Amino acid sequence: MFCSLSPFALDGILENALREDVGTGDITTLSTISPDRTVTGKYIAKESGVICGLDVVRRVFALLDPSIVLEARIQDGGAVQKGDIVAIVRGNARNVLTGERVGLNLLQHMSGVATQTARAVAAVVGTKAKIVDTRKATPGLRILDKYAVRAGGGGNHRFNLADGILIKDNHIVAAGGIANAVRAARENAPHVLKIEVEVENFAQLDEALSAGADIIMLDNMTIEDMRRAVETVNGRALTEASGNMGDKTPEQLRAVAETGVDFISIGALTHSVRALDISLKFVLE
Repeated sequence: MFCSLSPFALDGILENALREDVGTGDITTLSTISPDRTVTGKYIAKESGVICGLDVVRRVFALLDPSIVLEARIQDGGAVQKGDIVAIVRGNARNVLTGERVGLNLLQHMSGVATQTARAVAAVVGTKAKIVDTRKATPGLRILDKYAVRAGGGGNHRFNLADGILIKDNHIVAAGGIANAVRAARENAPHVLKIEVEVENFAQLDEALSAGADIIMLDNMTIEDMRRAVETVNGRALTEASGNMGDKTPEQLRAVAETGVDFISIGALTHSVRALDISLKFVLE
């Protein structure tokens, strides 16, 4: 369904997170828990949603103590209901407690992203529109945010500034117009990269089409204007709806999809998502 996260990609992020959280040592745990104490803990969903981030939690514990075992009861991208057991962790109590918060924070956040994405995807099912993210992600956590979007059934827009050419309003002003910007991109950028142009009106749309843009981003247009724009493009380029899409109800999002756009980009999938409520509870042994 989507690519897994490798330790190579994860370790720098997680080591920084642990360094930030643990500091010079987990003083509460070190002063209250016997060094040879072992525990079993259950990750429990406290609301329904889509789970994402279990491999991240597993890697957090592996960095602290490779002997800790995390048994997933569901795979990333799987749905849970309130009360479901998501995973079980077993191992040294001190090390489980020390890694608990970093792992749980990331699991809750990534599951929130996956859940919100799945809801958006469900709203447009049956249309050709694909829900995609943006670069509006938490700095340093983008790889996790974009993985979570895929777990929720969405797709990824550019991962970073080197991934594609997206000529937006400020580029247009600085380059002296859409035609100038597209021409310069054709001359200077690698030929394998597509060129996307953001347009706000039909004059810009005509200019972008004449310049040979590969993708047209329809920014903050009404439903009627988006439909007219898709008809104007008539297959000469791909089309993307953008602009406060995260504020729309499922019905409004579906109306956007039914205009015939190829993509709907939603920054709110990652920049302001609410974490899914998940708890870790130890079981007496």
